[in-house]
Amino acid sequence: MRILLVGPGRAGMSLAVATVAAGHDVVGVVGRTEESAARGAGMVGAAPLTIGDDFPAADLIAIATRDAVIEPVVTALASKPLDAGAAMHLSGVTPVAVLQPLRTVGLAVGSFHPLQTLPTPEAGAARLAGSYVAITAEPPLRETLEELATDLKATPFLLADSAKPLYHAAAASAANFPLIALAMAEDAFAKAGVPWPAARPLVEAVVANAFDLGPRAALTGPVARGDTETVAAQLRAMDAQLPEWRPAFARFVELLAGLVGRSEQFEGVLDDEERR
Repeated sequence: MRILLVGPGRAGMSLAVATVAAGHDVVGVVGRTEESAARGAGMVGAAPLTIGDDFPAADLIAIATRDAVIEPVVTALASKPLDAGAAMHLSGVTPVAVLQPLRTVGLAVGSFHPLQTLPTPEAGAARLAGSYVAITAEPPLRETLEELATDLKATPFLLADSAKPLYHAAAASAANFPLIALAMAEDAFAKAGVPWPAARPLVEAVVANAFDLGPRAALTGPVARGDTETVAAQLRAMDAQLPEWRPAFARFVELLAGLVGRSEQFEGVLDDEERR
């Protein structure tokens, strides 16, 4: 396909690099400034463009801007003469309805959201392979976007427009919330004189268990087995040596106890440690 990219940020350029590697043609990169467009276009051998330029013909316009500016970008695009068959945005939370102005001028519209972290164009392009991609579109664009995901060696799945906010909350939870626990663990290991890399095999095994068995079945440790004395000792240690993390640690204990049906058992431990 001939793809016109609007928004040469990390997500957009990850997609551009990956699509070119898969044999597609990025015909232009539209940036907010000439400089940003030139940087992105140079990575994929495309024409650098700004929103005021005439655009080359394209089979697909990929809008990869921040969520907050998708709507004004779409309005600007719809006011131009476009030789394009379809448009998609890369947002996991914004509804496809935001693309209605482009639908009105004759383009099929949809969304294509890689369920993956894309930190740089090069790393992001590599990580797309093996990832899952949420697709929201009606046929025949749906099939086109599914084929694009497959070309990137990703696995497409259909996502209802109405489910986007909850889906995005799930993605944000999976991508970010574990890092809170890992930051707390890193600080605690450091206080105990243990190098942080020593935790990697444990964390990798836990994540593997979570996907092989399910998060609830993968739970181990003192809360899961009802060892209140060990948890009380942990709370005292956190209070003495990492007081800034102690409330978060206690909250994790509380949540874990609820997950394994031991809330009443640990309520006394948490209350006793609060009183100390």
